[in-house]
Amino acid sequence: MVKSNLLWGLLGAVIVACCLGFGVIVLARGARATSSALYPTAIVEIIPAPTLTPSPVPTPSIVPQAGGDSLPISSSNGDAIHVGDSVQIYGTQGDGLRLRANPGLEGQILFLAYEGEIFQVEDGPRQASGYVWWYLVAPYDENVKGWAVENYLRVVD
Repeated sequence: MVKSNLLWGLLGAVIVACCLGFGVIVLARGARATSSALYPTAIVEIIPAPTLTPSPVPTPSIVPQAGGDSLPISSSNGDAIHVGDSVQIYGTQGDGLRLRANPGLEGQILFLAYEGEIFQVEDGPRQASGYVWWYLVAPYDENVKGWAVENYLRVVD
């Protein structure tokens, strides 16, 4: 009699364990279905990058002397740039303007000036690599300086 009670108790425990396992599986599947409704699948839309339109390169109205005297040269926006002027970087279409160690495209790049930044003109103009170059210094940091192409500068008050 003790054996049969033990056997029935063991059989009952197995049945309860199976029912609990089945219940856990059903609840887990239901929870997964509910959680996927909370976090829908993301849809990614790829937008092509815009293409750059090349800017026309203006020709200077006055060519500097070989001695490097500071002569006013008509900038691309019509205002003459002079030593001592404040100029703003513009027309780079967000790419920025490279400030170089020497005038010319072969000069080492020292700094990238962002669109809209203001600089003081300290030297120039110089003719090199088919462009007119001005030596710029940032008013907020004297370590940020270099030669920049006139095509992307405009005089500001």
